[in-house]
Amino acid sequence: MSQSFFTDNFGITQRNLETLLSTGLATGGDYADLYFESRTNDVLTFEENILKNASKSISQGVGIRVIAGDKTGYAYSDGFEMDDMMRAARTAAAIALGSRAGSDPPAPVAAAATHDLYRVAQPLVDIELTTKLDLLQDANTTARSYDPRIVEVRIVLANEKKQVMIYGSTGDVVCDVRPLTVLQISCIAHEKGERQIGTTGGGGRAGLEFFESRSPSFFAREAARQAIVLLGAGEAPAGPMPVVLGPGWPGILLHEAVGHGLEADFNRKGLSAFAGRIGQKVASELCTVVDDGTIQGRRGSLNVDDEGHLTGRTVLIENGILRGYMQDALSARVTRSTITGNGRRESYASMPMPRMTNTFMLPGSSTGQEIIRSVKKGLYAVNFAGGQVDITNGRFVFSASEAYLIEDGKVTAPVKGATLIGNGPDVLTRVSMVGNDLSLDQGIGTCMKDGQSIPVGVGLPTVKVDEMTVGGTKK
Repeated sequence: MSQSFFTDNFGITQRNLETLLSTGLATGGDYADLYFESRTNDVLTFEENILKNASKSISQGVGIRVIAGDKTGYAYSDGFEMDDMMRAARTAAAIALGSRAGSDPPAPVAAAATHDLYRVAQPLVDIELTTKLDLLQDANTTARSYDPRIVEVRIVLANEKKQVMIYGSTGDVVCDVRPLTVLQISCIAHEKGERQIGTTGGGGRAGLEFFESRSPSFFAREAARQAIVLLGAGEAPAGPMPVVLGPGWPGILLHEAVGHGLEADFNRKGLSAFAGRIGQKVASELCTVVDDGTIQGRRGSLNVDDEGHLTGRTVLIENGILRGYMQDALSARVTRSTITGNGRRESYASMPMPRMTNTFMLPGSSTGQEIIRSVKKGLYAVNFAGGQVDITNGRFVFSASEAYLIEDGKVTAPVKGATLIGNGPDVLTRVSMVGNDLSLDQGIGTCMKDGQSIPVGVGLPTVKVDEMTVGGTKK
């Protein structure tokens, strides 16, 4: 997408851009940028065998940021009227309270480099309703026919197309069209008064072609399978024991328990358990953790971040040694570090901050079967639901939505009600085996931070943690 989208549709000219930035910098800011956004999204909900809800919305606006030293002023306008945008620029400047007056005017606009990570012929948000309804009906039929004990099925298909333009006072302008699709399916199984739920889904920065490799029926069967497995599950054991994390979605534990602690703002403020530990050993030498926003079509990937910088592949932990943090422009400026392309925001109404993209652990040399065989008695956690983390010390509590006992080196009975309790940095030091079967999640991850919700990806190979506290009801 070029700058012409905003010029042709909203009349925003190069002169407008320069005037807004000059206004933002007039009281002495060091840097300013403009984030224009036009977003279209639709959400379809299918339950009780019918399309229960269909909604479509359009939003647009601009966020204006002014930085002076380590102070930031931010304001936004719900539209592109010049008077409203000028008011936002003056407000952002007033909030920043610049330390020097008479800043240089912004440089002339020049196109900056971008990746090309999501070539989508037609985002799902632009496709007719009947085609999307066929996807929902296919999933519903498959889930209900999986087992007669499946009594309720709920399917949500959410699609989005976001068009952005980012212009900074250094003169670079970048534009991007960001498609996003996610399908989520929940199945409830009922038998003898007991009800259990299975949930799964997938998506990415893709259009209809996403479902060519994994159809809605694939996800429907998986959600139904989880619900049926839980119907026959026993109570989870309790106490310290070896835990094996399965590949893929269990990477959410890595994301929450470790990833947030490696975001630069927490570290420059001294709030993270990893603050001031660059170059120190923080994990088992088997652990290498990266954040990569450049993987083709992935949910957490971006051609440029929300500050207009190229996304990249950042090594956070290498063979157990802490190598770096995820940096946005402000944190990099304050700490004199290199920007890593991790400046992200929920929308034009939100200020950017360092956030994850696709965060995962690199594979090791063991097979998944070798890891399972090494455990005499423990827990195999395959899927996770919610969790809580304290960034300052890394302590976490996670609920396993699908887990099994490991007995004498074999995966045996399913269990329910298991929670994993521990400390993120401590757990990484207890990793004794890492599988060669790295898998990324199916594309449903959403991350919350300071009230902002953004799409992310997670991943993990099979990993053995020698000891972790399992909260359960069976002793």
